[in-house]
Amino acid sequence: MHTEIMDCGYSYHTQPFQTGFPDGLKTYLFRFQTEGCCEALVDGRMQRIDAGDLLLFKPGDGYELNVTEMQTKPNSAETGISSGDYYVVCSGQWLDEWWSRKNRPGRVKVVPDDRWLSIWQALIMEKRRFQEEDQELADYLLRSLCLGLDRAIKTQSVLQGRSFIATRMKNFIDERAGDAFTIPMVADHVGLSVSRTVHLFKECFGMTIIQYTQNVRLSMATERIKFSRMTLEQIAETCGFGSYSYFFRVFRQKHGISPAAFRDSQR
Repeated sequence: MHTEIMDCGYSYHTQPFQTGFPDGLKTYLFRFQTEGCCEALVDGRMQRIDAGDLLLFKPGDGYELNVTEMQTKPNSAETGISSGDYYVVCSGQWLDEWWSRKNRPGRVKVVPDDRWLSIWQALIMEKRRFQEEDQELADYLLRSLCLGLDRAIKTQSVLQGRSFIATRMKNFIDERAGDAFTIPMVADHVGLSVSRTVHLFKECFGMTIIQYTQNVRLSMATERIKFSRMTLEQIAETCGFGSYSYFFRVFRQKHGISPAAFRDSQR
């Protein structure tokens, strides 16, 4: 059983963008919103898609994507255009068999995980090779990604069962990671004390709010270094680090090299 990857990449939009297949997709399409927001046709209606939303479409599903000026955060007067996402367009007998194993939601909020995100990134790099891609390697990467997404969906269901409040905390952080915010603001959002908020978040996600926020910001920054033309100073500012010196320090601690050296290594 083989798979075929028609397209795979990371897109980041700061200008209006529209695409769609009103007569239905002929392939599978998986899309994970990493930052910003947009609108997409899911379950027959246009819905707002925010950071952390995973979209899963099968052949025959209608699809429409609309990136336009809208509220950058729910319940905020601030507007703008900003949307970043991973996507893969694929088909094949293995995917048909995999999809038939269970009912999957068209849209689900998941916790970003470096394990399946790194697989998605490796798949993108394999498709971008100047030499002929290794189709067998791409096939196994895609299968691994699909299984990783299944685990992410299952994990999210467990977390929601344990604590819907913890999921609201994570969503609050995902939506505001590029801005300055405090732990008391997170606590106020879910109506808990600061101490209870800190304890519950770590209990559910295995890391502190500060650690999770820094991981989200580093992930945003890494994607912009790889795929955008923004300066490193702009990236530091728009990803919530406050200053380039702080961004430099945490990035080097995470990756072992400076942001500039990392950008050079991707060229």
